[in-house]
Amino acid sequence: MRKKVLQVLALGLLLSPCVAEAQNRNVITVKTKTVSGKIAPAMWGVFFEDINMGADGGIYAELVKNRSFEFFKPLMGWTVNGAKVKEGDFLVLNRAPEHTANPRFLKATVRNAAQGDAGLLNEGFRGMGIKQGLRYDFSVMYRQQQPGVKLHVQLLNSNGKVIGDTILIPSQQNSEWHKQAVSFHASGTEPKAKMQLWLEGNGIIDLDMISLFPADTWKNRPGGMRADMIQMLADLKPGFIRFPGGCIVEGFDLSQRYQWKKTIGPVEERQLIINRWNFEFAHRPAPDYFQTFGLGFFEYFQLAEDIGAEPLPILNCGMACQFNSAELVPLDELQPYIQDALDLIEFANGDAATHWGKVRADMGHPAPFNLKLLGVGNENWGPQYIERLKLFTKAIKDKYPGIQLVNSAGTDPDGERFDYLNKELRNMQADIIDEHYYRSPQWFMQNARRYDNYPRRGSKVFAGEYAAQTDKIASPHNKNNWLAALSEAAFMTGLERNADVVTMASYAPLFAHADGWQWTPDLIWVDNLQSYGTPNYYVQQLFSLNKGTAIVPLRMNNDVIAGQDSLYASAALDGKTNELIIKLVNVSGKPKTYTVELEDAKPAKQAKLTVLQSDNVNGVNSLEQPKQVAPKTAEIIIPGKRFPLEAAPYSLSICRVRL
Repeated sequence: MRKKVLQVLALGLLLSPCVAEAQNRNVITVKTKTVSGKIAPAMWGVFFEDINMGADGGIYAELVKNRSFEFFKPLMGWTVNGAKVKEGDFLVLNRAPEHTANPRFLKATVRNAAQGDAGLLNEGFRGMGIKQGLRYDFSVMYRQQQPGVKLHVQLLNSNGKVIGDTILIPSQQNSEWHKQAVSFHASGTEPKAKMQLWLEGNGIIDLDMISLFPADTWKNRPGGMRADMIQMLADLKPGFIRFPGGCIVEGFDLSQRYQWKKTIGPVEERQLIINRWNFEFAHRPAPDYFQTFGLGFFEYFQLAEDIGAEPLPILNCGMACQFNSAELVPLDELQPYIQDALDLIEFANGDAATHWGKVRADMGHPAPFNLKLLGVGNENWGPQYIERLKLFTKAIKDKYPGIQLVNSAGTDPDGERFDYLNKELRNMQADIIDEHYYRSPQWFMQNARRYDNYPRRGSKVFAGEYAAQTDKIASPHNKNNWLAALSEAAFMTGLERNADVVTMASYAPLFAHADGWQWTPDLIWVDNLQSYGTPNYYVQQLFSLNKGTAIVPLRMNNDVIAGQDSLYASAALDGKTNELIIKLVNVSGKPKTYTVELEDAKPAKQAKLTVLQSDNVNGVNSLEQPKQVAPKTAEIIIPGKRFPLEAAPYSLSICRVRL
């Protein structure tokens, strides 16, 4: 079907202008030499939050769940097994308060044990994704109180068959803690594997940080990220990455808030906390969902650098989630929170002579990360937010005036909360106001003109979280279908047309595990071995790859195109390639043919046309059919300054014309 659509499009473009106008008298005019605004290099980005097993069990490639026995139930994810195990042979001990970051460890006592007599089985994150022929790196921290124990490490497939194994013999015999590693290769592929540890010998050994990583991490970094998932991000070529959230920044209460300083340094010294999505939705409970912070702020900055994106960290402003506890830090006790913000800027940008710059350098990154953007608060609202934000703003701007601050406009794009915040933030001359919209596909189409009449001066807008909800907000029945993606594309033409007001935008949430999600819809779906992009992903990718550098006027019947004849459109120039980029979104079930007229430029004879289209608005991509809705590209002929351009039914079409 798509091939046929492209053939029809190419044929239509070969028609003479007079024939095309006879078919449809709507003329789209473009003024290529009238720039109405610049498009920020970071316009289209990504928003990451550890929801739906996005980090642990997701992009953080650790395969062992509860590796340091710090979950509320210390042996969650583990099963003690073996013919000779007796009561008290496996004990979880707690060494707090001396080791508050990682207090628990496992003490194992074995007595003349052979393989199969005493051991531990780990279930992984909804299983472990194991690939045949791939190397796996096992490591453990141990302390031998009575030497004489060796560890047999096995990977088991869903039938219990061994598909990879090795032996680790502790090399240190004293009673100090040591870390030791061993590697082996898998002999089979399995999406739901488990890891079995058998303890052989006679002795007493303490175990902590029991870990297993695949060798094929992103950039082959030991203890790194899952490469296929990061490649999906890199393929978007995002202008920024916002992290670490999202609601986890706030926490259910302040004790569960995200604290960046506890996420850096050696992984065994990073303090685990519960993930607030562990218990948020009764319809999708996740009692085994915690944050180990193996993926911490250093790794987030490094990821942004890897994929060429501006880092945009968001920090807690002294307020917990207002939907949950609404807990506040008193204003006279806010200084530690403000200091965390100042210290983060030093961590990102300071040289090795500064305290936090040295911490970064010691972690292996002497050069600064060149942080330019910082968010204060996430979806916070009310006068309590404004009074805290003013204290943050003054302190940060006094010391780092060049840092652009992103401020919350609350949870909704309209209503009393939004109106209050929008007024107060603009009175404060806020740099960037973060607006969120989780609404129906119809809302997105109806609001394509939202920013046409926004002030052109003063505060800019960050469309920080948006996604069309096919059922209702937070419903488990929301789908990443083509209707949702198409409505977002229509709305995004309005964002691009107003890029002098809207400087950044990002879909949310980013990732979801097919067996471990809490929220739908989501941009990228994964299981333990595969990942795929939704139709929404391809919309985001096409806008990002065809961003351009400046907005130019595009009109039909002397008006912007935002719903007339079921069409939405925008136009941009790419100053680097001297191309005109026209985006057309047809939300109707009929093909539409228009005459494009370039009023002040001569086009080359060929152009590139990319079409994302499906006749089924309920169509979705899946693990089985990952590209059921995916873009197709063809070369087309441009006969002159006036040429026909067809928008296929239910389609996003992008035409790149060299001038």
